Amino acid sequence: MPAYYLEALTVTLGFIILLAEAFVPAKNKSLAGLVGAAGLTAILILTFFSIGPDSKPDAAWAEWPLWNFYQFDSLARFYKILALLTTALVLLMAVDYRKILARFTEDPTTEEGTGEFYSLPIFACAGMMWMASAKDLAGAFVALELVTITFYILVAFMRRNVGSLEAGVKYLILGALSTGFLVYGIAWVYGSTGTMSLALLPEKIAGMENTVPLLFGIALVLVALGFKVGAVPMQMWIPDVYQGAPTPTTAFLSVGSKAAGFILLIRFLTPFLGESSPVRSQVLTILLIIAGATLLYGNLAAIPQTNFKRLLAYSSIAHAGFLILALAAWQPVSGNNISSIEAVSFYLATYLLMTLGVFFILAQVRIHRDGEAITDFNGLGKTNPLLALATTVLLAALAGVPLTAGFIGKFFVFSLAAEAHLWAGLTVAVIAAAAGFYYYFKTIRAIWWIEPSDESPIALPIISKISIGTLTVLTLVFGIYPYPILQLLK
Repeated sequence: MPAYYLEALTVTLGFIILLAEAFVPAKNKSLAGLVGAAGLTAILILTFFSIGPDSKPDAAWAEWPLWNFYQFDSLARFYKILALLTTALVLLMAVDYRKILARFTEDPTTEEGTGEFYSLPIFACAGMMWMASAKDLAGAFVALELVTITFYILVAFMRRNVGSLEAGVKYLILGALSTGFLVYGIAWVYGSTGTMSLALLPEKIAGMENTVPLLFGIALVLVALGFKVGAVPMQMWIPDVYQGAPTPTTAFLSVGSKAAGFILLIRFLTPFLGESSPVRSQVLTILLIIAGATLLYGNLAAIPQTNFKRLLAYSSIAHAGFLILALAAWQPVSGNNISSIEAVSFYLATYLLMTLGVFFILAQVRIHRDGEAITDFNGLGKTNPLLALATTVLLAALAGVPLTAGFIGKFFVFSLAAEAHLWAGLTVAVIAAAAGFYYYFKTIRAIWWIEPSDESPIALPIISKISIGTLTVLTLVFGIYPYPILQLLK
């Protein structure tokens, strides 16, 4: 099957759910979420059978001009799988979270007005998949805007909640600002090289003498993409938006949006990081500075947080710092050594498992205890020991405890930094990791050592129970046996 069918099927699925919600009356909107998750799972399976023009050069569709803007390699396949898996899990989370959505949308006693919530993530997923296959800066920009505009609606979806509306306004303003940086940066890159094709950039910049205009354009694009991945200096929106947005939206922002931002960052930076690139050293220096600032800001600002959702927001910034450090220690794909692209991709895959698992748990705590503070986790070990154990494992993995997937991801990043002799960056990363242990284990302490204010047990719906259990087990399995993810990247 030609690879471009994947996005076409995803958009079609989104329209079907949107039209069904509008014209098929139903008091319970959960069916829309379940159908959406099932459809995305089917498309995910099809990604393993999809091919690009290189696999079938004699096909009529292989000669279409589409392939000048769209590529399908192992990296594109990997990030499409990440996007589809993340969106399917977010839809399942939204099904169990729909009572909270209904309370702050139209009529608290019904689910009217919540149906659109299940179609919007699917459209965002299509944008992320197009970003993974971007071969041209103009196409990448259009795909990025599809994702961003969809998130504007998702963040402010709970229109009867002041926090959600405030988060939506902040995300809109800073998102528009980052779009301006991106367009201006692309214009400078195009003006300096005469092309928007990422494949043609290496030959266009080879031998370039005056690199100042090009570096200015690259810096502007890095600032704009920093907004998507949550890196300094465009990280200001993250804590307020994460706290105010609906929990499924926050989970989607934390995992899906970050993964999409990093695949676009990788596609954009690769032409400038070749051995013959005249701007290689300057770009790596910029990345190292951004990584250090992001690591320090995210981890140190997370320490005093008392709201768990806000803590996860600063944690998300910190993880972006580790990922950018892997790019700053640029190691191209070669033999059996882990490259920077593979390290970033593996880190994001394991981050998906850990973070979505934690957000599934947070959604249930919000439903049953009507709060998202760390104190709302007090005594969870007594009221629901299995849920407390899953939370402990997932938080320990986020901190980087050995025998978890989070440890393997951080180990790859530290190894790359050491091989590149980035001792300053490595020192900052060690300090950041130590701070991470403190604030993650602060929540674990509340779970096991502090008496609960609410003795009532948290009864998990079947969807959340299966999702949390599966994500927790996979976090442990990939911490011992990471090769399936690495093989998928080959």
